[in-house]
Parts: sequence; C-alpha cells; structure tokens
Amino acid sequence: MDTETRIINERKEKLEELRKQGFNPYAYRFEKTAVAAEIKQVYEQLKPEQKDSVRNAVRVAGRLMTVRLMGKASFAHLQDDSGQIQLYFRQDELGKEAYELFRKLDVGDIIGAEGSVFRTRLGELTVNVKKFELLTKSIRPLPEKFHGLKDTELRYRQRYVDLIINPDVKKIFIMRAKIVQAIREFLMSQGFVEVETPTLQPVYGGASAKPFVTHHNALDMPLYMRISDELYLKKLIVGGFEKVFEFCKDFRNEGIDTKHNPEFTQMETMAAYDDYNDSMKRTEQMLEFVARKALGTVEFDFDGKKISMKAPFKRIRMIDAVKEATGVDFNNISLEEARTVARKFRVEITEDMSIGFILAELCSELVEHKIVQPTFILDYPRDVSPLAKPVKDNPDFTERFELVISGMEIGNMYSELNDPEELRKNWALQEERLSKGDEQAQRADEDFIRAMEYGMPPTSGIGIGIDRLVMILTNNPSIREVILFPTMRPGTK
Repeated sequence: MDTETRIINERKEKLEELRKQGFNPYAYRFEKTAVAAEIKQVYEQLKPEQKDSVRNAVRVAGRLMTVRLMGKASFAHLQDDSGQIQLYFRQDELGKEAYELFRKLDVGDIIGAEGSVFRTRLGELTVNVKKFELLTKSIRPLPEKFHGLKDTELRYRQRYVDLIINPDVKKIFIMRAKIVQAIREFLMSQGFVEVETPTLQPVYGGASAKPFVTHHNALDMPLYMRISDELYLKKLIVGGFEKVFEFCKDFRNEGIDTKHNPEFTQMETMAAYDDYNDSMKRTEQMLEFVARKALGTVEFDFDGKKISMKAPFKRIRMIDAVKEATGVDFNNISLEEARTVARKFRVEITEDMSIGFILAELCSELVEHKIVQPTFILDYPRDVSPLAKPVKDNPDFTERFELVISGMEIGNMYSELNDPEELRKNWALQEERLSKGDEQAQRADEDFIRAMEYGMPPTSGIGIGIDRLVMILTNNPSIREVILFPTMRPGTK
C-alpha cells in the first residue's frame, strides 16, 4: 500500500469516528466576520505579547495548512481567500473534549474558528481560539509541505490543488479579472454596448481555422463551435447598433503549445463609421489604459524583456517589414521569385500558395518573433484577408493590421469589407482552397452576404486575444498559466 492510500484510509477512519461521536464532518454554513489579510491590517499596531482589548472576537474560516501539536497548547495556520493567519489552541480555554477533537484534525481540513487577536512573543499575529467547528473533512492529503505541487502537468490538470498550494497562482487570475474589467470599462466609456452571440453556429466564420464539429439531434443538423464572433457582430451593425463588443469563448481544432489552447477567450468589437486607422488608435489607447488600471504602470517585464504600453505604438507595413528581413521588395515580384525567397530563408510553403500567402508566411516566420515592443503590422495581402477592405491605392493589399508584442500576435483588426459581391468572390476562392484540403480556409456564409446586401455602414473591428494579453501583463510565457483549466491529455492521477 502506497503512502497516499494509507493516509486516505486513516482519514476515512477518522471520518467514521467523528460521525459515531455525533459530529457532522460536512457542515452547512459558517458566518465569518473577518479574513486573514483584514486581521493583519486592523491589528498591525499590536506589539509582541500584546492582546486586543477593545474589539470583539473575530470569526475566521478556511483550510488548515499546518498543524503543530505541543501537549496542551498547539498552533495551526489557516488559509482563506486573502492569505494565512495563525491560530492558537489551548486545552484550558477550549475544554478537554474540544481540544482532543482539534488534535484529530488534519492538514487540509476546513474549519471555522472564533477568538481574540494577539501578537506572539515572536511577533506573529494570532487568533487565540475560544471555539471552533470542523466544516469539511479532507480525505485526500495535500502535496508534501516543503516540495509542494511542482509537476507542471499535474498543476494544470489539478488546478484546485495548485491554487491551494501555490498562492501566487491565484494572483494571476485576480489580475486576469482586473484586465477584463479594465477593457470593459474603457469600451463602455466610449459608448460600446456589450452583447452575446451564438457559440454553436450553423456556419463557422470570421477567421481562418479548423473548427470543432458537433451534431444537434433534434434538428438533425451539424453545428460548429465558433472560431470567431465577428460575423454576428457585423450583423448587429447592419441591424442598427453602432458600437458593440463581446468577450467570447472561441474554439479551434488545432495544435496545443505554449501560445495555443483549443478553447480560448477573445474580445471583439465592431464600430460603425470607423476604418482601421480608428481601430489602431483605439487599440493602443485601450491597452495603455488597461496597463495603467491593472498594473498601475505602462512599463513592465515580460519573458526577460522590458515592455511599454505607452501609446502610440510603432506601425510598419508588412511588405516593408519583409523587405527589411529579406532585402527583397515584394512589389511586382513573380510567384517563382517569391518561392525562391521562401526557400532561401527556409520558410516552409506549399505549391498552392500565392504571392500573398508567401509574403504573409515570410512575415510570420522572419519578422514577428523579432518584435518586442507593441507594433502594428499593416496592410496584409488580399489573399489572406477575405473579410477586409482593399487598400485604396493598391487593391492587392487590405486595410488590415495585427498587433504583435514580444513575438506574439495579440490582436487582429481591419476595415471591414461591406461590398457583398466582393465578399462573395473572396469566399469563392476560400472555398476552392477548402476543397483542395486547406482545413483552415474560410467558409462562405450566405446569410451573412444577405445581411451585407441590406447595407452595412463603413465599419472597423478589433479582436484581442485575452489569454495572450494576460500572459504579457502577468509575465507568464505559457498560455496554460493564465487559463484556469487548460485543455489537457487525460492523466492517470
């Protein structure tokens, strides 16, 4: 029998013993009046061996993280949502029966305790427990105290244990909530309305990605988990909304690595009467606001680099960025010349790739990973941007930009194509790619074209990857650190 199984069996025996003695090891409620952090703040002025003689007793509740048994007096540390506080148990004050119950508790048990606050001779603020209740009996032992939960895969798979053992993990997700709230605050201050659009869609669209497919039994029809909410937001603009945004869960049936998770969070906007220049300005203003609001500064570290979210951000056209990286001007270049450049720089391409696709691939492989500070890469080839408006003086390119920070694509935005006939032509090319095996090619959406035929005003949208933004603002180079329950291969434990 391994150690963990032995401990579990011992705790189950204690559980049965408690029940035989009339104790309910799974209580219904407990009324708290204080938390650990508040106690430390309120009683900060107490000196060693000084007791609080003014305030009423505090009632705290949480998980026992340590227990130190010492005859007729013992110490423990209780952890709640705000941190840890020390507890002091004395047989003389609790009574022999209650004290013996305490001695049978285990690390991991959840208790409620009431008592007065004092500072020990060694200077630690402590609750002198007058009475306590067992609220939840813990059956499974926590990871060993001094080594904690360090197996990375196990941390993500058992996030509930990770949060107990590694308090700094919780701070990441508190910061994530602040970042989301700051984005929401910024957009609502500019007159945007938050909306909700379908997660299950009859036609997936709005991005180039392989979808997850499911089946609706009652309607006997296939449905797709959304890869983007963009098309639905534009339908709302057609319907008369002028500024909308949504925090949406998107799903893409693709690889998993430090920057990709099959389920991820995006924030997307649509604003009528804007173009991509307006979206660039709004994006940099929003991210500067978010950094100040969530971090208190626009300058911070990420992956060993100093990042500044101070607007304005750098802007560079894709064709110019690739020229800097390769020395080759893609204006008026032939397809064979483009292929030669790709081979020279060992960038993998396929035979069906057009000049525009090769240019975009060269930018992705040779340019993006070298970018550190927030940078807008502008004017993507039309071939890879079927939903974006063409550049006015060069229809081979579109009014699209991506935001790159520290080598990662953080956002994708453009002036929205609202000409239904042009959209139909672009989607026909995408459908052709799909028929030839490109699983990431976009699908034509006839209902969306119908909406465009009613007329959509000039519009521009912003798409921000929330997970990657949180990675950067919390200095976490892996996306799994900023998703509470990342997608994992089934484990054995």
